[in-house]
Amino acid sequence: MILLPKGKYRVRIAVSDDELTSALALRARAFSLDGRSDRDDYDAVCTHVLVEVAATKAIVCCFRVMFFPNGSALASAYSAQFYDLSNHYAYPQPLLEVGRFCVDPASFDPDILRVAWAAITRLVDERGVGMLFGCSSFNGTDLMPFWSNFQYLSEKYLLAATDQVGGRAAETFRFRAMKPADFDPKAALSGLPPLLRSYLSMGGRVSDHAVIDRNMNTMHVYTALKIAEIPVGRARMLRALSALFINMLWQVHHI
Repeated sequence: MILLPKGKYRVRIAVSDDELTSALALRARAFSLDGRSDRDDYDAVCTHVLVEVAATKAIVCCFRVMFFPNGSALASAYSAQFYDLSNHYAYPQPLLEVGRFCVDPASFDPDILRVAWAAITRLVDERGVGMLFGCSSFNGTDLMPFWSNFQYLSEKYLLAATDQVGGRAAETFRFRAMKPADFDPKAALSGLPPLLRSYLSMGGRVSDHAVIDRNMNTMHVYTALKIAEIPVGRARMLRALSALFINMLWQVHHI
């Protein structure tokens, strides 16, 4: 089912196992899994969104989403394996977990990310979502290349204490363990994963620690974005992009 057409790209929901297999192949390349499958139990209960080249149907971006009517069911979220989300359990509005977001490593067109965000915006508006959340990944499990990035996050973008999440993972790196050091904020920001930069630019905040996930060969931080806190101009731009497209019916699996 096509969700959005946009120039050379279009976005659609995966409806067949073959389409999911294609998404899994992209995920394996993007996360450098050396041929291992990335399929897990959450794939069966998520809606999978594909961004593809309209002319060739080649998938250049994919992500999966899970919808929660409020915070009371968050214990079953993917993120809850790694983070204690109990501070969000009383959240009264619908929430959307965005996961496994990846772009083909051979694709560098910034329009791909813009189109993906247009699709997320449509989903947020149609479902009345109050908060987006998920795990924002860094490639690899070596802390040193990302030391300044984590220090930048810890100084500028931590979740408020009332929203902060606890640790549940076997391996974590607490930002408070870092000694203050000089770093270039611009370089630290530019070195963040593109999706995380997008979240932060719209008011997103992160956990006070990173999880080291050796199975996925990544490190990740919990990331949350309250829709009401998105700057007015940015929200207007995203909705204008989303509004360019024909409104189509689609389904999101419920938890």
